[in-house]
Amino acid sequence: MKTMTCKQLGGPCDFVLRGDTADAVIKLQDKHLKEMVAGGDETHSSALKEMKGRWKHPLSGMAWYRNTKRDFAGLPEE
Repeated sequence: MKTMTCKQLGGPCDFVLRGDTADAVIKLQDKHLKEMVAGGDETHSSALKEMKGRWKHPLSGMAWYRNTKRDFAGLPEE
């Protein structure tokens, strides 16, 4: 299990996300962003918009994904 924050994944806060894989943490981040915006937190709306648009631009989206996986791999196990 490893930990990343919303901010480490491009969001605005220090909400802690834990998972066994980078993909699991990314999915938790997506859920967190959606929940925050649905709850009226506008500080997360730009990160949510970026997350939704990421795959409309495959090259930059894949670069973000590779960097996130690399960053996750470099984190210590809990």
